[in-house]
Formats: sequence, C-alpha cells, structure tokens
Amino acid sequence: MILLLQYMIIFAAVLTLVAIGGCFSEHSGVINIGLEGIMVMGALGGALVMRFFPETGGKLPLILLTMVAAVVLGMIYSLLLAVACINFKADQTIVGTAMNMLGTAAATVIVKAMNTRINPDNVSSTIQYINPKKAFLVNLGGFEFNWFMLVTVILLACSYVLLYKTRLGLRLQACGEHPQAAASVGISVYKMRYIGVIISGFLGGLGGIVYITSGVSEWKFENGVAGFGFLAMAVMIFGQWKPHRIAVSALLFGLFRALSNVYMGFNFLATLNIPSGIYNMLPYIICLIVLAFTSKKSRAPKAEGIPYDKGMR
Repeated sequence: MILLLQYMIIFAAVLTLVAIGGCFSEHSGVINIGLEGIMVMGALGGALVMRFFPETGGKLPLILLTMVAAVVLGMIYSLLLAVACINFKADQTIVGTAMNMLGTAAATVIVKAMNTRINPDNVSSTIQYINPKKAFLVNLGGFEFNWFMLVTVILLACSYVLLYKTRLGLRLQACGEHPQAAASVGISVYKMRYIGVIISGFLGGLGGIVYITSGVSEWKFENGVAGFGFLAMAVMIFGQWKPHRIAVSALLFGLFRALSNVYMGFNFLATLNIPSGIYNMLPYIICLIVLAFTSKKSRAPKAEGIPYDKGMR
C-alpha cells in the first residue's frame, strides 16, 4: 500500500506540473499540444546533468542544476510553438504535433551521438543516472519521499496565486478570453501569450525530468514519455483549467498509473491473472471515459487556438 501511495503521488506530481503548464498556455490563448515533446526535452536536459555531474559535487547543487537544466531546455523548446503560432499564426495543433515527433527524435539522436562518442560500441539511446537519482530521495520509514513532490506542491500554490491573485495572471486570462478587449486597454496580447507558452515550457520541462526519474534509474529516449503529455492535457480538461482541480484530477489518474507498477503486490489483483498490459492501459482508458462524459460541460478559454488579429472585433 505504501508503494502504491508513493507511485501515485509522484505520477500525480508529473501530471500536475505538465497540466498546469498547459493551463497557462491555454489561458493565454495558445493550445499547447506539444507538451509531450517539451517533456522529452526537459527530461533530456535533466538526465544529461545527472549523467555528467561529478559525484563529489554535493546533493543540493545536483538537484538545483538538474531542475534548472530541465526547465531551461523546456522553455527554449516551447519557443518553437510561440514563434510559429504567435508571430506566424501557424496552426497550433499541427505545430504541437510536429514538436512531439521532433522532441523524441532529436533527443534520441543526441543521446545516441553522445553514447557513441564515449563508447563507439554503445549505440543505445539510454542515459543512466543510478547514483545521482538517490540525491532526490529520502527514506521515511519505507516511504521514499522525492523532493520533486515538495517542489510540485510549492509550484501548485504559486500557480494558483499567479493566475488568480496577480495582475499578470488576470491579464493572461483576459488574452485567452477576449484578446481584442484586452488590447483595447493597453495589454500586449503577443507578450502575454509568449509568457503563457514559456511558463508551459518551464513546467512541462520540469515534469519531464520528474517522470523519467519516478521509478527507474535509466531512461531510453526512444520511448519518449509514454503519452504522459496527452494524459496531462486530459487532466487539465477534467480539472476545468483550474490549478486546484487539476491537482485533484492528477491524483485520480496517478492512482491508475501507479497500479501498473505495483499490482503484483496486491493478492486480489494478482489472482485475477489480468495481463500487465491492461494495467498499463488503465489511465488512458479512464482518460477516454472521463473525457467522453465531461467534455460537453468543459469551458475552455474562448479564444484558445485562435491566432490574434488586431483587426478582428
């Protein structure tokens, strides 16, 4: 049971971070389908730091540098979406889909090139971080507390305050609801949308490194992030684009994802002889069911996905 709780919380942390990132982007008026690719690039940045960080460097510098690398790479990668969709008014769905494919492919090529350079016989796309990962874990009587859990709670609270209690957040939401009205009172719609997308890159990149370190000590980048970017979008929709509701939704989806890791530890589940693939599919099946029954009641920002045009009224 403790192991189930541990996995549920860490997977919920991943979904919360990435879903809130998507929430900021959509509140500004830009649909970020590219969260999957952003997660992969953030995971790559963090994994590279853990791979090459000296063992004598200390735990705190390792944790901070890993997080910085993940969020910086995620933010830089998110600029592809911002430039294409805000400046050039490209179709946001197509650009996001392309980013997802490019992210996994680019990470795979980079890691393979790095491994081949270090060892010509190693052509895998895997990065190991066995010892560095231990810096993120604290054993609390059988429960492995991960510092990313605390970071997620802090960022969740900050996101709520930023979105609903600050001038920046209110302006961001105005640009996602009625950008022409926002522009008429002097708000820069382009600036707000850039901020929204970059924040989504920040949180999505961090979510990527949390995901790949959640249960294993190495990651094969050919696998991407197993659809967690899309699952986070479902969590965002189910949570009605509100950070506190997103966190609750993430716990639900995190529970079903955690079951695929620990179902063998529950006798009543093990005796059912259900193939492991079914448990791996559970969060995505639940995602489809939830969206089928809740999508009609969803209230997305009115101007999301619509390129801003100063001449429109």
